[in-house]
Amino acid sequence: MKSEAVTCQVCPHNCTLSEGQIGRCRGRQNINGEIKGTNYGVISSIALDPIEKKPLYNFYPGSQILSVGGYGCNFNCPFCQNHSISMTNGIGLPHYELTPEELVDLASQYQNQGNIGIAFTYNEPLINYEFIIDTFKLAKNRGLKTVVVSNGGVNPDIFKEVAKVTDAFNIDFKGIDLYDNIGGDLETVKKNIKIAKDNGSHVEVTTLVIPGVNDSIEEISEIASYIGSIDRSIPLHLSRFFPNYKMQSTPPTPVNTLVNLKKEAEKYLDNVYLGNV
Repeated sequence: MKSEAVTCQVCPHNCTLSEGQIGRCRGRQNINGEIKGTNYGVISSIALDPIEKKPLYNFYPGSQILSVGGYGCNFNCPFCQNHSISMTNGIGLPHYELTPEELVDLASQYQNQGNIGIAFTYNEPLINYEFIIDTFKLAKNRGLKTVVVSNGGVNPDIFKEVAKVTDAFNIDFKGIDLYDNIGGDLETVKKNIKIAKDNGSHVEVTTLVIPGVNDSIEEISEIASYIGSIDRSIPLHLSRFFPNYKMQSTPPTPVNTLVNLKKEAEKYLDNVYLGNV
């Protein structure tokens, strides 16, 4: 008997999926009447990165972290730098398959090279939140630090569950008027930044500054003032845009623009950094 359509509860899209149908994120599917992550244990990218590359500047600076990604994303940003894995459903994608135990064992082996833990990053990790939670519970029992780099665009109940086992987040705050165009929800992202901080996790925020899109003083002022209303000490990374994916004709962000925006953001925040300059 064919199962009925089921609504996915992971993100604000709330995709209603028929049997076998895959959601907008490309990573969750109706399988026998239950929404499951198709990318559980799938590792498309893995690297031992400096923690500053996440970017996390105020969380164990100078250390390394084993960084892993799967595939899929619930946003459709035309400027995505990792579109080769975020915009695919995984078919034909070269990958490893690891259990949470195997991933934690691997991270532990790199501790003698300065590795402090595991970071889920590169694509949107939280569409595969079950794998994150299962892995992080084991990792914390082994004394490893746990990090998530996310667009912050999942339903707060899911985010709270992940936050319980996450030591540090870097959350993208993409803009004020941008989310309707990329399949996101501004208020969800804002709420999840606060949840992460209230949970006691270390939090840093990144805004990719794109010419003509979100590079106005007013836009950055609103972003920074909201973050500052939670806690002035939360670091904000203003990252320089370079042509990518579907925005090849948009020029790189002028460095002077970033410098001026940094001055504005510093009215509300104590730690503002420039990236990709």
